[in-house]
Amino acid sequence: MSGLTVSQDPDRTWDDLVRFWEETDWPEGSKVEIIEGIITVSPSPAYRHNVIAARIQRRLYSVIPEDWEVFQTLSVAVPSRLGMFIPDLVVTPVLERPEADSHIPAALAELVVEVTSRSNARHDRVSKPAAYASAGIPLYLLVDRWAPGGPTVTLYGEPKGDVYRVLSAAKFGDVINLPEPFGVSVDTGEFPVD
Repeated sequence: MSGLTVSQDPDRTWDDLVRFWEETDWPEGSKVEIIEGIITVSPSPAYRHNVIAARIQRRLYSVIPEDWEVFQTLSVAVPSRLGMFIPDLVVTPVLERPEADSHIPAALAELVVEVTSRSNARHDRVSKPAAYASAGIPLYLLVDRWAPGGPTVTLYGEPKGDVYRVLSAAKFGDVINLPEPFGVSVDTGEFPVD
């Protein structure tokens, strides 16, 4: 099953989009995001996709401070880009009193990780990094299982406007190093290949 786009009234405001996103009874188990002002409904990620996210999460838990957390289903909001994203992983300090129960401002994230699926690869390669960079998220790790030249991992950082600089890139099988405040190596040889 591929993603589904829900038509939206172009006159809807950000608050209208978020209210619609929060209040609609979406299909159980689906991933519902707002991407460039359009509500997108995708099936839950496949097994191999989840294994990759879990292996990265395990490495992150070994290095993050006690008052940070790694979340798999936390939505991050980028109102300036009309985006409400659910990264495969987001690392952020734990908030005592979040402004909303359904999401956090993306600017609070220290790292986001996206693992591409066939149906969402373009969003993970183009729309999401532009939004994450514009929100000032310091690091974006893209695990692109469907890259044209074969599976790759790219670490982006130093956001400026809506653009990141490539800090490092690797093919599956290589090691990629996340800089401080993480200071951890991720062995992509542990990732399942389709």
